[in-house]
Amino acid sequence: MLTKTMENGHITRRHFALAILAIGSASFCALLPWFHFGIPSGHDFEFHFNSWIEVLNHWKQGVVYPHWAAWAHYGYGEARFTFYPPVSWTLGAALGAILPWRIVPAAYVWIALTVSGLAMFAVARRWLSTRDAIFAAILYALNPYHLVIVYWRSAMAELLAAAYLPLLLLCVLRLEEDGKRMGKIAALAFLLAAGWLTNVPSAVMMHYSLGVFAIWIAISRRRWNVLLYAGAAVVAGAALAAVYLVPVLHQRSWASLDQVLAPGVRPQDNFLFIRTTDADHDRFNLLVSIVAASEFALLGLTLFFWRAKRAAKLWWPLVSWGGVCALFMLSITLPLWRHLPQLQYVQLPWRWLLAFNVVFALAVVIGFQRWWLRTAVCILAIAVLPIVAHRILMPWWDQSADIREMVENQHDGIGNEGADEYVPAGVDPYDIDRKAPLAAFQKNANGTIKIEKWTAEDRVLVSRAEQPETLVLRLFNYPLWRLTVNGQKKRTETGPHGEMLVPIAAGENIIDISFVEGWDRRMGAVISVIALMTLISGMWVSRPRADQRGLRTNSNERVAESSQQ
Repeated sequence: MLTKTMENGHITRRHFALAILAIGSASFCALLPWFHFGIPSGHDFEFHFNSWIEVLNHWKQGVVYPHWAAWAHYGYGEARFTFYPPVSWTLGAALGAILPWRIVPAAYVWIALTVSGLAMFAVARRWLSTRDAIFAAILYALNPYHLVIVYWRSAMAELLAAAYLPLLLLCVLRLEEDGKRMGKIAALAFLLAAGWLTNVPSAVMMHYSLGVFAIWIAISRRRWNVLLYAGAAVVAGAALAAVYLVPVLHQRSWASLDQVLAPGVRPQDNFLFIRTTDADHDRFNLLVSIVAASEFALLGLTLFFWRAKRAAKLWWPLVSWGGVCALFMLSITLPLWRHLPQLQYVQLPWRWLLAFNVVFALAVVIGFQRWWLRTAVCILAIAVLPIVAHRILMPWWDQSADIREMVENQHDGIGNEGADEYVPAGVDPYDIDRKAPLAAFQKNANGTIKIEKWTAEDRVLVSRAEQPETLVLRLFNYPLWRLTVNGQKKRTETGPHGEMLVPIAAGENIIDISFVEGWDRRMGAVISVIALMTLISGMWVSRPRADQRGLRTNSNERVAESSQQ
């Protein structure tokens, strides 16, 4: 519940409504170029958009939690929804269920930017006035890197995860405060779990950022117990996200996940101002490098003018966090990328701008008390982007016809390109026959094949053959496909390009192929439920009891009466 006062960082309903209106309006302004040019079609746009269409189709077929992207790789499919976190594709599909598909990308981006701004507002309001907090929130929502994501990268999950980084700062700084320790650990655990369930690179950055904060507090404040609390939150957060993490860890050897570190997307290919043999890659890298360098310069200037004594508590945490983020973007840290646990899965060092901009937004507002100086810094930061884009690399655009074509390709069974990292291990998706029938005899034998059902995770065929044969399906084989022929469980076989082969006997055969839930998902769900109940129980037990509060109140009243007498 929102309080009716603004003391000690509390927010009134009126000011919260004002923040929503201001941040939402500013986020809408970021979409104005869409009305003229169309929909930005960045690096990952088709991946995310096709995922949203797929998930909505799964829901219509009765599959609540999708696993298999059926029309990826032109109908051969991939285990995308097992490995890619669920929050972003769930939101995109939900928007697709209520809005025309041509509007969904804009609605998604608006929600992501607005939520990010509101998260920053909630954090900034702890130290700043409502007006200053709104300024910081708008600057964070529209910071240059977010605009790079929107217009060049279309990294929808990463954009959504931007809302977690300001809240991480708040949760960590609250850890060192006395009282309600269990609730603070639980809040941090829920935040880390949200990171895992939204975007893995962002989750890795959140954990390393937490480590930076915890070490700084332990050393500078001599609060060594914060390390223990942070560790507990990390474990609890992973347990909460186990419904996703356990299947990923168990099935990772079944897919081609090593492709996430292929040339072009490895850390060593994406440090600031790095050069490779790919000219297109280097143009984008130069664009994002100039954006990062300009923010570094402006942040340095801002920190030099920082005078806000009331926010002095933020100085060293922000300087430490911003410094670590900047260092990780430079090639001198390559040994760290190679040896620190899981850091390489951030892939792109300049992704640390996601966290860096939390520091940037807060520092600008605290460092420059005069509004014209803040505005000048903001204009400088954002103006760099169109100038550099005009000279180096302009965004790509899709029109309504392009959106309609992607939707029709899914509904008509044409499919889409898919993502290399989610195909079964050892499969090269570029070797497939895109025009292959859904099912065919391997030896062109006499007989018939009738497809009774062909949905995302369930296929039923009836075949008649004069002699024993093998069916070749337009479907990549994966260990969680369950095959029955005439009611009998059978083992699938794998063709030379990863396609599923189904041996059948002479005569009529009823083939049923279903994607089954593995034990890993069930185990992960159990762990998540146990973690959730444990955290809730811990918060309930540790909360002050009403009778205890009453006893303390009565005791205080008696002391007051005694003193008066």
